[in-house]
Amino acid sequence: MRYTALLIFWLISDAVVFVAAYVLAYFIRVGWILSSDFPLMPHLSVALLTVPFWLIVLITTRSFSITRRQAGIRSIAYIVYACLVGTALFALTYYFLFGLFFSRLLLFQALLISSVLTIAWHIAYEQILRSVLWKDPAQFPTLIVGVTRESTKLIELLYAKKNPLKPVAILDGTGAKEKDICGVPVLGKLNKLEETLDTYKITHLIQCSDMEHTINLISVCKNRNINYLVLPSVFGIVEGNETLETLEGRGVTMVSPKQSNMLRWFFQ
Repeated sequence: MRYTALLIFWLISDAVVFVAAYVLAYFIRVGWILSSDFPLMPHLSVALLTVPFWLIVLITTRSFSITRRQAGIRSIAYIVYACLVGTALFALTYYFLFGLFFSRLLLFQALLISSVLTIAWHIAYEQILRSVLWKDPAQFPTLIVGVTRESTKLIELLYAKKNPLKPVAILDGTGAKEKDICGVPVLGKLNKLEETLDTYKITHLIQCSDMEHTINLISVCKNRNINYLVLPSVFGIVEGNETLETLEGRGVTMVSPKQSNMLRWFFQ
């Protein structure tokens, strides 16, 4: 499957970027020579030992999620955090294997270089990933339920950004006069749901209206192992500042009393 191969390559390329950043920091600090006072091989071996743990940190922060914008503030913050943890693990590993690390400046340079290179690579690879997954046949064919202004805006956005969740069909609970939206065919009412899921091999369903059909749509998605997504506007939430949070381990949608700013994002 294309996505599996792309994801494996992403993980391997991230590991290469991390090690390359530490080697580059070594030569910037020591000079473009192989120093006998501070050999390259111990430095390189510790970087290689640190890579798996650094990747685990990135994975736990969902930095490889296909629906996340890599250029977003949250994604960048997670990458910098992972690189900070990676630098700390590198210093600790080097200390236990070879003794005290000789240069705090080198550690800072490695942190800076690994952060910048990883962020740049994630932003670039996101475009590659989306272009490949977007090509027909779509890797994640998506069904849109509901013909509304919100669903039209969503489809336009997904197409403009080449989001991996590619709309391939639209159904509406009451029927719609439109024949297509942005080239995506409107196939009719929800009585064609099962047929549409089979024909287009749907992997994701996004509900944009018809709240009365929510239970049925969720049930069908569960039975067919399809990912179910729903716009907040289906439940009358139109504030535009809603976020997904957890409350004692349970997922909830939170609508802040006013538009969230950067400070509120860190402390709410």
